[in-house]
Amino acid sequence: MGAGPAGIYAADLLDKSSDSAGSVTIDLFERMPAPFGLIRYGVAPDHPRIKGIVTALHKVLDKPNIRLLGNVDYGTDLKLDDLRQFYDAVIFSTGAMADRALDIPGIDLDGSYGAADFVSWYDGHPDVPRTWPLNATSVAVLGVGNVALDVARILAKTADELLSTDIPDNVYQGLKASPVTDVHVFGRRGPAQAKFTPLELRELDHSPNVEVIVYPEDIEFDEGSIAALRASKQIDMVVKTLQEWAIRDQGDRPKRLHLHFLHSPCEIVGEDGKVTGLRTERTELTGDGNVRGTGEFHDWDVQAVYRAVGYLSSHLPEIPFDHTTGTVPNQAGRVLDIDEEQVPGVYVTGWIKRGPVGLIGHTKGDAAETIASLLADADNLTAPAVEDPDAILGFLTERGVPFTTWEGWGKLDAHEKALGAPHGRERVKVVEREEMTRISRG
Repeated sequence: MGAGPAGIYAADLLDKSSDSAGSVTIDLFERMPAPFGLIRYGVAPDHPRIKGIVTALHKVLDKPNIRLLGNVDYGTDLKLDDLRQFYDAVIFSTGAMADRALDIPGIDLDGSYGAADFVSWYDGHPDVPRTWPLNATSVAVLGVGNVALDVARILAKTADELLSTDIPDNVYQGLKASPVTDVHVFGRRGPAQAKFTPLELRELDHSPNVEVIVYPEDIEFDEGSIAALRASKQIDMVVKTLQEWAIRDQGDRPKRLHLHFLHSPCEIVGEDGKVTGLRTERTELTGDGNVRGTGEFHDWDVQAVYRAVGYLSSHLPEIPFDHTTGTVPNQAGRVLDIDEEQVPGVYVTGWIKRGPVGLIGHTKGDAAETIASLLADADNLTAPAVEDPDAILGFLTERGVPFTTWEGWGKLDAHEKALGAPHGRERVKVVEREEMTRISRG
C-alpha cells in the first residue's frame, strides 16, 4: 500500500527475489491517481535532480510482474481483510504527510501554518485547497531541515523563477501575487546541529533575486559541535558555507532570506486572532551540542509562521500504531500487535516504519530489511482465498472504485507534458483528482 519510493523499492526487491523464491506478482496500491508519492507531492518543484529519481522508479513500474492500482484509498475502498482475500502478504509504505505538532502559545492563530500543508499546496496535491493566503511581507519558518529550506526558498523566490518547473497555474498565480520581502528561518541550536544537506543549503544562494543573510553572532561552537564537524564531512561542508555567508558583504538583491541560529521559538504573537509577530529566546550551547535558554528574548515582526519541525505518519485503520513516534510497531519490518506478537502477513517499510528521517535513497536499505523478513516468512504465509491475480480488478469495479493503472499514468504523463510544451516547460501538473482520473482512464 503506497506507490512512493519506499513502496516501489520494496516491489523491485521482491520482484528480483523471484529468481530464487519462485514467481511473484505484485500489486502497488496508491491513494493518488498518479504514482511516485513523495517525489510528486513532497519534493519542491525546483529540485529537478531529486525528481530525476522518477526515471529509476519508472523502470521498476515497467516490469511485467508489477502492477499499479491508483486512486484506491486503504480504509475506504478496501480494508485489511479484503486484501487478505487476494494476497499472501501486505506491505504498508504510506509515508508521512502530516505536520508534527509544536506546542507553543499562539500556534493556532490565523497565519500559523504547517509546512506539510504548504508543500502539498505548491506541489499541486489534489486534496488541499487551490489557494493559499500569501499576504505577509515578512515570514518566519521554524526548523533547520531540508523541508524548512524548501519552504523558505519557495516563499522567497519570484514566481517567474519557478515558471520553468511543473508548478500548476494556481500556484504560479498565488506566488506571483505574494508581497513577501523577508523570510526568517529559525533554529534553536547552532550551525553544527542544522539538518540541512550541503547541496540544498547552497541552492538558497542561486537565486538572482534572493539575498541569503547569516549573522556572525549566530556562528558558535562547543565541544559537541567540534566533534560533529570532525565526524561528518557533510556537517563540515554546511558549516563552512554558513561561515562564508556570515562574513561576506550583504548585497542588494530585492528579497532577503535570513538564517538564524541559537533562537528557540517560544510564542507566536497575535492580535485579533491573527499572527503579528514571533518571540524567540536566545539560547546557548551547553558543551554537548544541546542548548539552554538564556532568558534573553527577541520579538520579530512577521505576519506568518510556518512550522517545519518534522512530519508525522497517519494511523492506518486496523493496523497497530504508536502515536508517540508516529510509526507502526515492527521488528525488521514485521508488524507487531499490542502484545508485541507478529501480525501474520503484514509488513511495513519507509517512513511509516521508521519515522520521517533520512533522504529518499535511505529507503532502499529499509526496504531490503523488510523484504528479507517477508522472504524468511514465505513458507509460513497463509495463501489467499482467491488466487486469480485479476480478481482484485473485479472487486474494485464492483465497489465502484475508479482505479487508475500504469498505462493510465502514461496517458496523464503525456497530457501534462503536452500542457507544458507550448510554454517551453517540461510539464504542467494537473491538480484536480477527477481530472487526473478521467485522463488516466481515457
